[in-house]
Amino acid sequence: MTAADLFGRAEPVAPLADALRPKTLDEVVGQEHLLGPGKPLRLAFESGRPHSMILWGPPGSGKTTIARLMAKAFNAEFVALSAVFSGVKDIREAVAAAQARLEQFGRRTILFVDEVHRFNKAQQDAFLPYVEQGLITFVGATTENPSFEMNSALLSRATVYVLEALRPEHLALLLARTGLNVDEDAKARLIGFADGDARRLLNAVEILQNTGRKNVDGAFVEQTLAKNLRRFDKGGEQFYDQISALHKAVRGSDADASLYWMVRMLDGGADPLYIARRVVRMAVEDIGLADPRGLRVALDACETYERLGSPEGELALAEAVVYLALAPKSNAIYEAYNAARDFITRDGTRPVPLHIRNAPTALMKQLGYGREYRYAHDEEGAYAAGENYLPEGMPPIEWYRPTDRGLEAKLRERIAELRRRDAQARKKQ
Repeated sequence: MTAADLFGRAEPVAPLADALRPKTLDEVVGQEHLLGPGKPLRLAFESGRPHSMILWGPPGSGKTTIARLMAKAFNAEFVALSAVFSGVKDIREAVAAAQARLEQFGRRTILFVDEVHRFNKAQQDAFLPYVEQGLITFVGATTENPSFEMNSALLSRATVYVLEALRPEHLALLLARTGLNVDEDAKARLIGFADGDARRLLNAVEILQNTGRKNVDGAFVEQTLAKNLRRFDKGGEQFYDQISALHKAVRGSDADASLYWMVRMLDGGADPLYIARRVVRMAVEDIGLADPRGLRVALDACETYERLGSPEGELALAEAVVYLALAPKSNAIYEAYNAARDFITRDGTRPVPLHIRNAPTALMKQLGYGREYRYAHDEEGAYAAGENYLPEGMPPIEWYRPTDRGLEAKLRERIAELRRRDAQARKKQ
């Protein structure tokens, strides 16, 4: 006698997210830009002719639901693969089954591949001949930018649809469908916890339902649900979007927005030292010599974090971010460096002029190395006016063009004065 005979055979219970999965397009919450009247995906469903597609969007935005509804709309077999657990062998088996299904029953197959970005290029190539033949309708779901993660050949044969995270009003509608009795505080906490992810909301509701409590308030939600980090994929699309937002906020001199994005990244699990390194980059790229102290502040913040760790060291990063946001801005060094690098890449190897070559031996001195070199400290103002330090025949250059902001305003005046003295000295020669 088995445990099942003694206690009864337990039937699997579908998670709430599956139980409430929409049965029709009209039940889908959100994605109005794709599923509303006259919108692209709605028209694709109404056309009666399925086509291969990539559904790109954050977790819990409805990618699997849309694929299932697509199979239902076209009376096709829905076959799901996960790129995490599947390989080329699984793809071939799914395609063979699709071939048999088409030949025996005339029934088409929607082959849905979840997290398709996890397949390598060779695995993605395995779909190509079957998509070309029309044997399968390929639907890939990804949270990563297809431009970077998808094989261009496969990408060219599929239409990309971009899904959006669910807005609070969408999540409120979904929460109402669960029948959970919540007050306004609990509702707000659940929607905030979900962070645009329908599955996350429904999983949280299921946890609360399993407690047996009839009326749920905000305090109970906070006590029951373990604290979870915001949706954040280190190394993924959102990671680079957020560090880009932080950099642009600092460059745009918005201290509050800079703090917002920095704290968002820390809250999401970003390595504080990665943020620190990016802050140093901001100091040299966007502040430069307009305020050289910015680089020192950024480096000090790095060192402070290394000594204190979290959370104390994070305050030093916040200090650096605010300082850089409010500092005068200049990308003159950044532009000068790029211009010099571009020139060197395209230019030939020019010899060092004799007068500024090193002459450690008698032979080198006999060959003219260092001859007629003017020692700047012996000249008026420690400047050898009219002297040339570039290779012979090189065209005039003005790569570094300081701004009129911060310290660079003084550097600009200094450069103008030195050039005036050069021009005077050359007239006398």
